[in-house]
Amino acid sequence: MALNIQHLEHEIIDQYLYDTHPSRPWIVGFSGGKDSTMLLQVVWNALRKIDPILLTRQVYVVCNDTLVENPKIVKFINKTLKKIQKAAVDQQIPIVVEETIPKLDDTFWVRLIGLGYPAPNRFYRWCTERLKINPTTRLITEKIAENGEVILLLGTRSAESSSRAASIKKFEVTGQRLRKHQLPNAYVYAAIKDVTTNELWQYLNQVPPPWGGTHKELVTLYRNANAGDCPLVIDDSTPSCGNSRFGCWVCTVVNKDRSMEGLIENGEEWMQPLSTIRNFLVETRDNPEKWREKKRRDGTEKEGIWGPYRFDTRVEILKRVLKAQKSLEETEGVELITHQELVLIQFHWYRDLFFKTKVSDIYNKIYKTHLDMSKHDEKFREEEELLRKSCKQEPSDVELIQDLLALQKTKTLMMRKRGLLDDIENRLDQFIKDSQERNI
Repeated sequence: MALNIQHLEHEIIDQYLYDTHPSRPWIVGFSGGKDSTMLLQVVWNALRKIDPILLTRQVYVVCNDTLVENPKIVKFINKTLKKIQKAAVDQQIPIVVEETIPKLDDTFWVRLIGLGYPAPNRFYRWCTERLKINPTTRLITEKIAENGEVILLLGTRSAESSSRAASIKKFEVTGQRLRKHQLPNAYVYAAIKDVTTNELWQYLNQVPPPWGGTHKELVTLYRNANAGDCPLVIDDSTPSCGNSRFGCWVCTVVNKDRSMEGLIENGEEWMQPLSTIRNFLVETRDNPEKWREKKRRDGTEKEGIWGPYRFDTRVEILKRVLKAQKSLEETEGVELITHQELVLIQFHWYRDLFFKTKVSDIYNKIYKTHLDMSKHDEKFREEEELLRKSCKQEPSDVELIQDLLALQKTKTLMMRKRGLLDDIENRLDQFIKDSQERNI
């Protein structure tokens, strides 16, 4: 094997032991794909060669779940993460698994069905920041607050693409392993940046994972999907995970999801309903005159610029998602949209004065059940009526108060209120800024 693994492990050991800031933790970005798998494996094997008494630096394995990941990949990653955590405890390696998810009000379905956001394209990728960057950034920021600084270990490689090679070259510092990240007090360590794709696959095929098992399932996934892994996204420079990469099954940034098509062609026929929904989202995005409002959410109308999805479009998308979920729950145990999201979608529908059709009615008709959301419905109605009566003199305040209520609902539904005050302060600052701009 041309790749000098011993040299790679020696560099990692040296960085771990002789860092000038021995207390700053490592955060290993893990997506479950080939690059992050090799990175974690090399780091793990390097740590096992260190005297246990010197293993004082905490290592976090961070995996981001957008809640709309390819279900086949989700099952594989979840199984792998459980193995990683168990093996770390058994081997007394200071590794802890951390999973991040988007805020409830930022999830794909709440934004798309609840607020009418159009399906993303390469010019308007509203999903990347909300589903990927923000959740991971929050965790990194927390670790910085706790420890002062952190080191991010990413599986970026120059051989991935010319753009990735250029990005690595742009930010690297000659003679130094670490480069500064755009987050203050965060540094990046691209330990496998010089590993070629052939070397990577040779390594994974020859060296079993230290958390147990083999890489056979990972290799099979790549072979069947003809795909690349979707890296942990921590800034805007990371490209979309559409095209042939494992990523969100709802991704409409590209015309075709080759990885999902590849899996379907290789025996995963149960994923066909997902592909159908994704293609429908492309249709709704590319034909705005049929599926979207002419006015934007602020009430303005401008030639060539379309507003959010019409209400009947949102209803149709919800119906399709719930129908697909019902069939997949029975056969594959797959959940596409959570109950918490359904509640918040209803809240946003009431905010937009959509009272005729209820989320619970759609759900009950499809599932042949009696989901009762009347408690939420009545409360939302009362809030809406009271709010509009109270804001007759200042109607512009309605939007602000509704947003603050939505923040509170989100925290309540998630059963935690950490960060609520910060979110409220940020929303108030934005409202003041918007008001000042309107008065200019």
